Amino acid sequence: MTDTETFSRWFKVDQSRIDAFADVTEDWQFIHTDPVQAAQTPFGGTVAHGFLSLSLLSAMYCDALPLPADVTRSVNYGFDKLRFLSPVHAGAQVRGAFRLLRSDDTIPGQVSNTWSVRVEIEGGEKPALIARWLTRYYTENSA
Repeated sequence: MTDTETFSRWFKVDQSRIDAFADVTEDWQFIHTDPVQAAQTPFGGTVAHGFLSLSLLSAMYCDALPLPADVTRSVNYGFDKLRFLSPVHAGAQVRGAFRLLRSDDTIPGQVSNTWSVRVEIEGGEKPALIARWLTRYYTENSA
């Protein structure tokens, strides 16, 4: 729909954020939570969970693309495609890049959007992830 990309601010992914995510998801694999043991791997240190990078999309989206005034709620509808391409090392900064691919408002009071999204790693050659993300807005006129 548009070739214009909109970017969020940078978000720091430090060890405390990674540890908090591990606690919430009960995924304490050492590559995420044990800097000493993770240093012995090809990563050279701890890395964020892929799903942590993915979960930051909501905050990135709100930062980059404030909701229109007539939107009463917004929901995640799903993903048509999602690929994790590069690890996010503890201490890195990431940001979201968003490009609207399609917008459908054929149902009154409801707008379905398809976004091309990319989570970039500051100074990285490849993004942490790419995805095709589906969101839905509901307006004051929705049933």
